[in-house]
Amino acid sequence: MSACSGNNAGNTEPVESAAPAANTEKDKTEAVTEEEPTFANASVHDPSVIKVGDTFYVFGSHLAVAKSKDLMSWEQLNSSVYEGNPIIPDVLTEMSEGLAWAETDTFWAGDVIQLPDGKFYMYYSMCKGDSPRSVLGYAVADQVEGPYTDKGIILKSGMWNDISEDGTVYDATVHPNVVDPNVFYDKEGILWMVYGSYSGGIFIMKMNPETGLPYPDQGYGKKLLGNNHSRIEAPYMMYSKETGYYYLFLSYGGLDASGGYNIRVARSKNPDGPFLDSEGKDMIDAFGAYGTLFDDLSIAPYGVKLMGNFQMDNVDGEIANIGTGYASPGHNSTYIDPESGKMFLIFHTRFPSRGEGHEVRVHQMMMNSEGWPVVAPHRYAGESTQKVTSDQIIGEYKYVNHGKDITAEIKQASLIQLGKDGKITGSVNGTWKSTGDSTLDLTIDGTVYHGSLLRQWNEGTLSYVMTFSALSKEGVSIWGSHVSKE
Repeated sequence: MSACSGNNAGNTEPVESAAPAANTEKDKTEAVTEEEPTFANASVHDPSVIKVGDTFYVFGSHLAVAKSKDLMSWEQLNSSVYEGNPIIPDVLTEMSEGLAWAETDTFWAGDVIQLPDGKFYMYYSMCKGDSPRSVLGYAVADQVEGPYTDKGIILKSGMWNDISEDGTVYDATVHPNVVDPNVFYDKEGILWMVYGSYSGGIFIMKMNPETGLPYPDQGYGKKLLGNNHSRIEAPYMMYSKETGYYYLFLSYGGLDASGGYNIRVARSKNPDGPFLDSEGKDMIDAFGAYGTLFDDLSIAPYGVKLMGNFQMDNVDGEIANIGTGYASPGHNSTYIDPESGKMFLIFHTRFPSRGEGHEVRVHQMMMNSEGWPVVAPHRYAGESTQKVTSDQIIGEYKYVNHGKDITAEIKQASLIQLGKDGKITGSVNGTWKSTGDSTLDLTIDGTVYHGSLLRQWNEGTLSYVMTFSALSKEGVSIWGSHVSKE
């Protein structure tokens, strides 16, 4: 099960990385000196973000917590479950009932929200790991960093041959695994919780903001998608005032380095659906064939695939020789800055040829012309969208097509050229055109991709480069990162 990895193996200590001196280039008619970004990495599996004051916090599995003021430099606050930890000091005593039910000694993905009483509510989950025997509960604190006090179990799953939360005998093919909660307000101020993983799918419930509990008589809530042990999990809801849509982010596949984890999204005008993908397919039909287990072929066509495994190796003439790439990126949360409007995707990822070690990554997102988010190819380094000229766009790019498959394959970047004549040549052929200050359309092998342009810091080349991220109607994302030979 995704969040239900059996232990905390793979967590790494925060690592600082700083870029060398910034490059200076002519941007339009003025010389612009770009400062080098500085990063401090943290390891939080399944990071769920909350901003309190001027500080971002991510809460994740194994009670791992980190904080940052800029989404770049992270400070690790806790990494594991132990008696006396700073988040839930009496965790083994207070949560003994849930740990016993789930037959585990650790926690899975959690989510923190501040409710009207001013207190912080942590919705946590525990899972056996090799079955959907799980609990979903909540704990409350006066301060976001804790200490949190347990308030009890909300939902249970995995009660084999026994009555479940909806009054029927538990059936893992139709009932949820009660993990991966995300609690959010809709545009009308109504509180909801979306949750679920594998087993019977993703569900949503109305919540009482005065108590932090679900309203009674909902059972497991309303099913949004999934069934028959489909490898779909980690739901996270984002509402966009710009488009008027609710975006349901999901992770497909398995979380480990060879599991093919990938991030997808669907959207709806209502928080409880129906959710459709970019082709108009109803996500309620995203489930494995009856009688199957982990039937990836049945679910792969559903949902917009924003990103999966990739590798951008450096080419001859580039300054550094380390490249960039991710393995099994997933279990994301999102944040929209109310002042700048910047959208951020916060997730954990593993890395090609680095085993199970994982770290938090933050990438900026932009809305394309069709009202779908596209993800910038490189991690966020403080950049903002700016007007881009044709001369800044043309040139050679490392090109990645993320496809729609669920695979452990690392998709290797190839080289393409965006020519001054509007043609695309190289590993693929087509045309491109600018459609706005920082937007473009690319037509590749007959398929149109609508996307955005963003100048970004590339850790692999230690330089600033132009990038594009675009999406087709079929829900396929493509990325481009300018080759840098400065």
